[in-house]
Amino acid sequence: MKELSFIIPCYNEEEVLITLYERLNAVSKLVYNYDISFIFINDGSKDKTENIIEDLSKKDNRVKLYSFSRNFGHQAAVSCGIHNCSSDLAVIIDADLQDPPEIIPDMIKLYEKTKTPIIYGKRISREGENLFKKVTAALFYRIINLLSEIKFPVDTGDFRLIDKKVIDAYKQFSESPKYIRGLISWTGFEQKPFEYKRDARIAGETKYTLKKMVKLAMTGILSFSVKPLKISLYLGIISIFIAVMFSLRVFYLHFFNPSVLVKGWASTIIIILFMGGAQLISLSVISEYLSNLFNEVKKRPEYIISKKIE
Repeated sequence: MKELSFIIPCYNEEEVLITLYERLNAVSKLVYNYDISFIFINDGSKDKTENIIEDLSKKDNRVKLYSFSRNFGHQAAVSCGIHNCSSDLAVIIDADLQDPPEIIPDMIKLYEKTKTPIIYGKRISREGENLFKKVTAALFYRIINLLSEIKFPVDTGDFRLIDKKVIDAYKQFSESPKYIRGLISWTGFEQKPFEYKRDARIAGETKYTLKKMVKLAMTGILSFSVKPLKISLYLGIISIFIAVMFSLRVFYLHFFNPSVLVKGWASTIIIILFMGGAQLISLSVISEYLSNLFNEVKKRPEYIISKKIE
């Protein structure tokens, strides 16, 4: 019989874990032709998340736990789940239940019908999220597609079904930090969308703060595009063009209206500010790439597991 694993990253999710398990367990009864396992990754939670998962593992031997020594981040938690998955199929789903588990059987049916290695959830609506988050998320997916050489599905998260080929391919990636949905697209395997309505959280608050979203966006852009490095070239060309235009203006006024040149301090200030801004932007982009190289050179582990229940 084939195996199916639910990969579930968790961070301070004590309020929803029991409900999540019950709903996933109900789903597991609908996919009776698969052996099921629950791979919970506790990403350094400070609440009772770890204890609840331990209790579940005592009642259900299908429940596995990988608990981090501290909070290493959502992407590291998903990576841990994939690294420790040997199933034929895996479904990555967050613990907050915004992505409804009840659609998983239909995703599996689509996989079995088409044999498409990646079935990703595509959000057609996002309940419980403010306008700012919806707009910035929509902009991010389109900006990264504009900059990257690889095209990514828009309006998606990490909620997806992947088969063993994708799982094995992902285990070959050693880079850190990871942008998982980008890496899965980079593998080149065929993908199909599965449209659904995303629900609001049933309890608790989102763990993806604005700071974490910005960090993930930077990781996605810098990991899959070198185009930001060309910003300095474009800004340099623009700066030279503006400087030449101002120079022509100065020569013109020198010969035809020299009295105006007394007020030329404004032009000088504008050029200085523009050039300074262009240089700072260029240096900041370069520094981001250098910081990524710095982290890669150190070769530190992506995460550290302090407790394991298999």
